Amino acid sequence: MQHSDLLQTKTDALPDIEGLYRNEKARLYIEAADRYLEAIGYTEHGFRHCKIVSNTAYRIIKKLGYPERIACLAAAAGFLHDIGNMLGRNMHNKMSALLAKEVLEEVGFSLRDITRIMTAIVVHEESEGAIPDEIAASLLIADKSDVHRSRVRNPSMVSEDIHDRVNYAATKSELIVEPEARKIILSLVIDTRMSPVIEYFEIFLSRMMACRRAAKVLKSEFNLFINNTRMA
Repeated sequence: MQHSDLLQTKTDALPDIEGLYRNEKARLYIEAADRYLEAIGYTEHGFRHCKIVSNTAYRIIKKLGYPERIACLAAAAGFLHDIGNMLGRNMHNKMSALLAKEVLEEVGFSLRDITRIMTAIVVHEESEGAIPDEIAASLLIADKSDVHRSRVRNPSMVSEDIHDRVNYAATKSELIVEPEARKIILSLVIDTRMSPVIEYFEIFLSRMMACRRAAKVLKSEFNLFINNTRMA
C-alpha cells in the first residue's frame, strides 16, 4: 500500500469519539479548566457541560440528516470546546482549539478532521462572527442552549450574580430539532420568582442572535420559547 493510500484510509475511518471521551489528557484538561472557572466564580463547565454540549451537537447534526462523520466531529468539538479555560478566560476559545489539536492527535484523528474541529471551537464564541460550516454551527447552538440550574455551583449566592440567577431560574431546558420543518427550538421554563424573563435577554441576547445565524448555516430556523411563549 502506498503512502497516499494510507493517508486516505486514515481519513476515511470514522473518528474515535469513545476514545476521546476516555482520553486521560482530555479529562485532565476539562477538570483543570473547570477548577479555574470555579475559582473566578463562573458556572459549571466540567464533564456535565462538556458531555451535554457534545451529545447535543451530535444530535443536531444527525437529526438534520448530515453524515455520521460530521456528527462525530461536532461531538468532538463539543467535548473539548472549553478546555482552554485552564489558561484563563481571555481568548479561551483560541486556547481551547490549540489544546484540542494536541489531544486529537493523540487519539488518532486525521489532520483534516482536526482542522475542522479547531475552527469550530474558535468560533463557538459568538463574538468571532463568521460561522463557516455545520460543525461550528451545531457546536455554537449546543453550547448556548445549556442553560439550567444544575450549572450553578452555589445556589445561596444567586441573588448576587445575574448569570447564576438566570441559570438557577431555568428549571427546564430542552433543545428540540424538527428535521422536516428545519427548525431548532430552545424551550426554557424559567421561574420568574427568581429571575424575570428580561434578565435572560440582558445576558443572552447576543447568544440567541448567534444561534439564529448558526441555524441558517444548518439551513434551519432557530426559535426560542420561554414558559411556552415564543420569543424569537
